Amino acid sequence: MADDRLCWMSAVELAAAIRRKKVSPVEVVDAVLSRIERLNPTLNAYCTVTVERARRAAKAAERALTRKGARLGPLHGVPFSVKDLIITKGVRTTWGTRLHAEHVPDEDAPVVERLKAAGGILLGKTNTPMFGWIGATHNLLFGLTRSPWNLERTPGGSSGGAAAAVAAGMAPLAVGTDGGGSIRIPASFSGIFGLKPSYGRVPTYPFSSAWSLSHAGPLTRTVADAALMLNVIAGPDERDQFSLPSSGVDYVGALRGSLRGLRVAWSPTLGFARVVDPEVVEVSERAARRFRELGCRVEAVTPRFSDPSEAWYAIFCGGIAARLAPYLPERKADIDPGLARMIGETLRWPPTKYVQAWFDRLGFWDAARRFFAGYDLLLTPTVACPPFRVGLDNPTEIAGTPIRDYEWIPFTFPFNMTGQPAASVPCGFTRDGLPVGLQIVGRRWDDATVLRAAAAFERAEPWTARRPPIS
Repeated sequence: MADDRLCWMSAVELAAAIRRKKVSPVEVVDAVLSRIERLNPTLNAYCTVTVERARRAAKAAERALTRKGARLGPLHGVPFSVKDLIITKGVRTTWGTRLHAEHVPDEDAPVVERLKAAGGILLGKTNTPMFGWIGATHNLLFGLTRSPWNLERTPGGSSGGAAAAVAAGMAPLAVGTDGGGSIRIPASFSGIFGLKPSYGRVPTYPFSSAWSLSHAGPLTRTVADAALMLNVIAGPDERDQFSLPSSGVDYVGALRGSLRGLRVAWSPTLGFARVVDPEVVEVSERAARRFRELGCRVEAVTPRFSDPSEAWYAIFCGGIAARLAPYLPERKADIDPGLARMIGETLRWPPTKYVQAWFDRLGFWDAARRFFAGYDLLLTPTVACPPFRVGLDNPTEIAGTPIRDYEWIPFTFPFNMTGQPAASVPCGFTRDGLPVGLQIVGRRWDDATVLRAAAAFERAEPWTARRPPIS
């Protein structure tokens, strides 16, 4: 089997082939490491590659296959990557900053523990902006990450390294985090699948700067891979007091079944998005109409949501500023200029601004709760614009209209405020060949229906055969 074919196999396929001894974990890991060696100097998706550790783990996984009665996990021999905001035992974790350039944790985060216990093999850490503060991927420590679809465009962020790695065949599974869209934005920009599970479904530890907004979840090329991964990483952990009890759901099994009769809302603005690229609307609206053919009752709506951007900005940016303020002014040179400006702005706020943001957040949830009483799913564009130029913190305009920072992600951060499950599925391309994502938002705690809807759309509009030019 050719090396590149191994790199493009899904995690489900790899796990099955390894169990049947059609391929070996060593072959798989060597093939992916070879691809990383070839492509990563261009993409800069990985900031740390654990070559020797991965090869040792692959050899151990291969030996286990020869032992009679050995209990193999569902990801036995399957490689995965971890975003550099998530701690990994014995492997450098920098949070994308020179402030922690040499930090080596002495324990794994729960999600990493569980992937390893399931037989997964850690390949390394993927690049992220400093503390995940923007929806693009670059930092002063490791530089910028490029999109495999167009090297002059960003793969999104803050899980941009994770998404670029998966999209380019440099691992079938990646762990990302999402405090305002940081799984769904890069999934959309990189032409892959990304799931932000319900808040607490996947335990997070240590807590992030935006702890009440932050989720951990999968970035994969197929929906089935994300469901398999969620089976492994979901469930309570004492280190995260907000982690949810086990749902008892088999997320792979939940992919089966009809969508017939589901009430689905489609909204290109959510009622408050000021500007959305017309081409993005065209592509995502066409995708939304496909849900009628899948048996859903689809209705175009304009929800009566108040704009939650100021509340989200106060909670998200306020958390990061509180974490980093002690480093000013002595180490200001080690903080991204845009982030330093944001910290300065945040420190001038009155204390009541943060408290008011929490009241406004509760008000937004009440509106969302009432809206979802009438609908099973909500469809939106994932991002309001196509992938923008690499190196920018934020785009400066959409379709010729100037925009403010973060105004290009009006569809993602609201559902960090509510904690609802939300996914991005690839739904087409712009005329310039740039990926566009469709966001699927579910009711509180209903991850299974979001995954089932994504899987049905994937069967109707398969996307994995189209690979980026760098491949």
